[in-house]
Amino acid sequence: VQLQASGGGLVQAGNSLRLSCVASRTIFSVFTTLDMGWYRQAPGKQRELVATISTSGTANYADSVRGRFTISRHNSRKTVYLQMNSLSPDDTAVYYCNAKQGPTASWGQGTLVTVSS
Repeated sequence: VQLQASGGGLVQAGNSLRLSCVASRTIFSVFTTLDMGWYRQAPGKQRELVATISTSGTANYADSVRGRFTISRHNSRKTVYLQMNSLSPDDTAVYYCNAKQGPTASWGQGTLVTVSS
C-alpha cells in the first residue's frame, strides 16, 4: 500500500490543521479492509501513536490529543484525515500515516507540522 500524506505546515498555537493521507494506488475494495492510523515523531523522541480508525470506523486516540484531534476516513476517496484543533507547540512533529492489514503495515512519507507559540 502506497500512502501519501499532506496538509502539514506552520501554524500558531490555538489554530487548526487538517492532514490527509491518500492510498492512491490502492483499489477501493482493499482500502476498506485497512485499519488506518496517524503517528507522529517529534525531534529527539520516538514515534508515537496519535489516532487510529478501524475498518468499521471506530476511532481511538492518544490521551494527549483526545478532544482536540479527530480522525476520519472516506473510503470512496481512499483517504484518511486528521483534523487537529487547538494546536500547541507540543504537537510539533512529523506526522505519519499508517495502514494495517493483519500483520502487514505500510507507512507514508510523513508531513511536518510546526506549531509556534
